[in-house]
Amino acid sequence: MQFRVLPALTLVLGGVAQPVLAAPPSVVTDIPPVHALAAMVMGDLGSPALLLERGANAHHYQMRPADAQTLQEAGLVFWIGPGMTPWLERALQGIAPDTPAIALLAADGTVERHGAEEGEEGHDHDHDHDHDHDGHDHGDVDPHAWLDPANARTWLAVISGALSQADPENAETYAANAAAADQRIAALDAELAALLAPVSDRPFVVAHDAYGYFADHYGLRVAGAVALGDATAPDAHHLSELRDTIAQSGAVCIFPEAGHDPRLINVLTEGTGLRVGAPLDPSGSSLDPGAGHYEVLMRTLGENLHACLAQG
Repeated sequence: MQFRVLPALTLVLGGVAQPVLAAPPSVVTDIPPVHALAAMVMGDLGSPALLLERGANAHHYQMRPADAQTLQEAGLVFWIGPGMTPWLERALQGIAPDTPAIALLAADGTVERHGAEEGEEGHDHDHDHDHDHDGHDHGDVDPHAWLDPANARTWLAVISGALSQADPENAETYAANAAAADQRIAALDAELAALLAPVSDRPFVVAHDAYGYFADHYGLRVAGAVALGDATAPDAHHLSELRDTIAQSGAVCIFPEAGHDPRLINVLTEGTGLRVGAPLDPSGSSLDPGAGHYEVLMRTLGENLHACLAQG
């Protein structure tokens, strides 16, 4: 998608022409991790808007009139893509069809993981130029790609580039902010790798199949998921198979998920010896949004996994 860059205006003061620097674009984001990355790159130049309310379901959010107004006034949109927030795809088409929207899952260099719920084993590959850059041709790609910190670092550069193109006067600041954020995430990645390495051989079960990127990146063993998709309710056959998987894999922990009914988790633990870990929150919907959100999300996820897996 082409970006429209407006030339700087000129203001005459005391007979001398003074350039008026263009203001940073009004940035809108879909979910808290994307909001955090955009906030890190924008720094003191501006604050991106976040559409998803705290505690809301990222896949089935109902936009409010205020959200529609925010989107209508946006100069630039950063989002994961329709596989994660299909409601935003519909809103963009209807409310802001001409607004530049960057689907981060479609960005070059993004590590993609294909979901096992589509009948194939998960695997990674770098996004190439043959994919649709509007994010409409991803098939069974798992959309929870921010849980791989390599993707977050890639997206910092994408966000910085888009902001710099829309607001060239501040390009150096965006680049410097992105570089500083990249260093912070790299340090966090090393911290989590050291934390999780001692428990990488201990299988566990999750509430739904959203943690593949995190597990793949840190070499963790997800034995199974109660729900294979974000909108998929597990049937009796799947739950029976999952019980067998738990027994055969030697899984030691099962993790509920923030915003999900824990009753099935409780049913599955009966007679298994599985420890129930702290609830996981893959999109950080229960956390405070802001520039530090991504680091809190990833550190909390790693610490909650470690706390249960390291027991015994």
